Amino acid sequence: MKNTGLFFGSFNPVHIGHLALAEYLLNYSDLDEIWFVVTPHNPFKKKSNLLPDRERLHLVNLALDGQKGLHASDVEFHLPQPNYTAQTLAYLREKHPGQGFKLIMGEDNLEGLHKWKNAESITVNHDIIVYPRHNILGIEKPQNPWQDSYPRVTVVNAPRMEISATLIRTSFREGKPLKNLLPKAVFDYIEGSNIFQ
Repeated sequence: MKNTGLFFGSFNPVHIGHLALAEYLLNYSDLDEIWFVVTPHNPFKKKSNLLPDRERLHLVNLALDGQKGLHASDVEFHLPQPNYTAQTLAYLREKHPGQGFKLIMGEDNLEGLHKWKNAESITVNHDIIVYPRHNILGIEKPQNPWQDSYPRVTVVNAPRMEISATLIRTSFREGKPLKNLLPKAVFDYIEGSNIFQ
């Protein structure tokens, strides 16, 4: 069975922190591939801050071009809105019965998972790979403080790259773009299209 990691996000825009994490997981976990699932609208975020869905998907495609094992996914674009992770996972299990889907999320998201719609369906049916955020977990030997609540959670010692997409967007608006925080193709597209002006 192919193990597919699902990396959900608004990717507004996708940046080198996302790519570094995905590369780490491909090399240091049992994942065979990772799908960057571009979310049309996170129920917990204001939609007005988002670039158009297809624009964000295009940026992810630019970032992943030539990256083996990393793929952009627009699966949630075709599901009823607002969409919830549990619904997407149920859809993917039905469409790809021979595939093992594992969620990738930051520990801050896991801490709020109990608030998600149909959270129990997620934790019962899927393994969850959690990467440390904000230096809460130890660097050398990351622990799993959620073992009792979520036995299917694995905590990985992924690199921490606290990169703010808001800062990136602001830097373009102020005419001081932070070039090294973005894949070259993504930077070139944003600079040439003025999408953050």
